[in-house]
Amino acid sequence: MVLVGPPGAGKTTVGRLLARRLGLGFIDVDALIVERAGKPIADMFTEDGEDAFRALERAVVAEALTTTDGVLALGGGSVLAAVTRERLRGHRVVHLKVGLADGIRRTGMSTARPLLAGVNPRATFKALLDARAPLYREVATVEIETSKQSPHQVVRKLLEALGEEAAADPRPEPPVPPGDEPLLPNPTFGRPVETVPVGNNDDRRQ
Repeated sequence: MVLVGPPGAGKTTVGRLLARRLGLGFIDVDALIVERAGKPIADMFTEDGEDAFRALERAVVAEALTTTDGVLALGGGSVLAAVTRERLRGHRVVHLKVGLADGIRRTGMSTARPLLAGVNPRATFKALLDARAPLYREVATVEIETSKQSPHQVVRKLLEALGEEAAADPRPEPPVPPGDEPLLPNPTFGRPVETVPVGNNDDRRQ
């Protein structure tokens, strides 16, 4: 299962929880890229340029799609490559949608995200959402709205949409009254690689 979506959609947070609920492994492509390059993504953009980063991204995604047997979270810009969109055919692809306000809240317009750096990051983020939305829809098997949702709410909707039976959560959270669940947090970006193999419920990056 592959998760796509813009920055702030919660791909890593939701993907990690989804993998746990399905008893599958989880891999974050951005983290794989950082491990392969040996430096943060922001540094890749600055030192090597976006073209070099995108080339590495295409290679890492191609490899991950053939070797991952679990949940795979792609970087927000992975779908910009036509070859990647073609490779996604035949996979179950989940488009995690996020609105402008929630996307801005979650990313915090982080300077670690090179494409959001600039004089007017809000306008840049809106333009990014507008430009990429058709590409996410093109590859998606299902679309799930994440705005004003907690990770558990998103995963419940996703499992229902896909008709998947989830395993009992080995670490269930205490019941929370409807409407009081914490919203998706600020996402991670460019951290070292994390894989969660089957049967490993260690969420060190929570």
